[in-house]
Amino acid sequence: MDYLVAITLFAIASSVTPGPNNIMVMTSGVNFGLKRSIPLLSGICVGFSVMLLLVGLGFARLFELFPSLHFILKCIGVIYLLYLAYLVAISSPTTDADSNPQPFSFLKGALFQWVNAKAWIVAIGAISTYTSAGADFMSQNLMITIVFLLVSFPCVGIWLVFGSSLKHVLKNEQSLRWFNFVMATLLVLSVMPIVLEIFAG
Repeated sequence: MDYLVAITLFAIASSVTPGPNNIMVMTSGVNFGLKRSIPLLSGICVGFSVMLLLVGLGFARLFELFPSLHFILKCIGVIYLLYLAYLVAISSPTTDADSNPQPFSFLKGALFQWVNAKAWIVAIGAISTYTSAGADFMSQNLMITIVFLLVSFPCVGIWLVFGSSLKHVLKNEQSLRWFNFVMATLLVLSVMPIVLEIFAG
């Protein structure tokens, strides 16, 4: 029981704290509302759980065998996050009748995990910390995956609810544009430690 509690607390702490996933979900909630952002929320939660399971099954071993793969993936992740920040910064309010903007889909939310530096850190940290070698490894890996899947929906969902509630506050175009700009800036700042690590290496 203590083992399950420890995993649950770790899952809550890592899922509810600020990061690219939560910033994206909150921004989607502001711009598109709660209902239209649910596919993105689901993609993030399911996508990370699948990633966590695959890391536990030995995907992290590839990084040990091919260190350059990790570096390449990290660079791709930084570029993609900066691109997302750009899209958020220039996004227009959905009230524009001449355009039909769409929130990120389930698939984009799921695939985003593979270039999300925080997701990699949490996944590798969870597997290395809360599993042990031996016969119980697979069952522990599966338990961690299930716990994260169950915990991430309400934890990340809080950010979506908060964003959708702000939608009613940010009613005019100028305030919404400022919000998007601030969220884009936060996304860029979340990437900076990885950028510094790349150039330091």
